[in-house]
Parts: sequence; structure tokens; C-alpha cells
Amino acid sequence: MKHNFRELNIWKKSMELAFDTYNLTRKLPDVERFSLVSQINRSVISIPSNIAEGTGRNSEKEVCRFLDIALGSSYELETQLLLLSTLYDENKNQTIELINKLNEIQKMIVGFKKKIKV
Repeated sequence: MKHNFRELNIWKKSMELAFDTYNLTRKLPDVERFSLVSQINRSVISIPSNIAEGTGRNSEKEVCRFLDIALGSSYELETQLLLLSTLYDENKNQTIELINKLNEIQKMIVGFKKKIKV
């Protein structure tokens, strides 16, 4: 039941989100480098990483467990982006755009889990 993660739209969109998020965090003040920037970057990279790791597993249960971890990281990232949009109003539009992309990925993860469990 292995999937080639590079062919999955959910992984591709997660990678795009990671790229876009890194571009945003580069613009933040240096004071955030070891706090909010670090947390955001770890959360966003966790999403495609766990999708990739999960799809390489041998059982549906294991795949779903890693998709759950990716989903958890996505909620963590959403919280951090909401905080970012409040703290740095000048990035609000870009942050809202990232949250919208993230919400689409969250729906895709849930849909993928349902497809696997069938």
C-alpha cells in the first residue's frame, strides 16, 4: 500500500506552502528568528515530511498515523500564522493567503485518510 509521495497533490501543495512560508518568515524581524520563525518553519516542514514518511509505510494504520501527525502540525502552523498576522499587521494579507492554502491542505489530508481507510 505504498504511494510515491512525489506524485501526490497533497505533498506537492504542502511543499509549495513550505516554500511560501519560508519566503514570508525571511521578512520577519531578527528578534523572531529563534522564536516564532523557528516554530513556524518547523511546523510547515513537518507537514510534507510526515506525508512522505507515512506513504512509505506498509500498513493503512501507519499511513493514517503519519497523516494525523501532519494534520496536527498543520493546526500548530495555523495557530502560529494567526499569531503572526496579529503581531505583524504588514504581513496580514500574505499570512491570510497562507492560512487559506493551509486550510485546503487540511481538507486534503482528511480526505486522503478517508480514502485509505476505505
